[in-house]
Amino acid sequence: MLPQNQRLSTFLTFNGNAEEAMKFYETVFPDAKRVSLVLFGANEPNGDEGKVLNGTLDFSGQRLLFMDMQAAYPAPAFSWSTSLFVTCSCEADFDLVFTGLSADGVVMMGPEPVGNLRKCTWVTDKFGVTWQIVWE
Repeated sequence: MLPQNQRLSTFLTFNGNAEEAMKFYETVFPDAKRVSLVLFGANEPNGDEGKVLNGTLDFSGQRLLFMDMQAAYPAPAFSWSTSLFVTCSCEADFDLVFTGLSADGVVMMGPEPVGNLRKCTWVTDKFGVTWQIVWE
């Protein structure tokens, strides 16, 4: 599931739209690729059929994990108190990621220079996941 050099990863739990989120992030991040996707089958006791049991996206060697909760036991909403921090190597990458994540989302700050960062922004995407995007 995780590369040997990555012992810590973020695990995002959705309420029935984890696969949609995975597809969305694959379009937003040019280097994102799906590593795995396992769906709940019929009559499985711990999940709703066709929803994500577990999924993994790779972002340049870093993995992000996904899952759907059963409709009967919904996950709490995401909060901006936890965010995913993304560094961009150039302004074009920053602008691409910012444009993608802010579409149908909420820009909480920026983009603007902060300290020694050329551009910095906080964005909550259309799924409620908050991202800090920086270009150093």
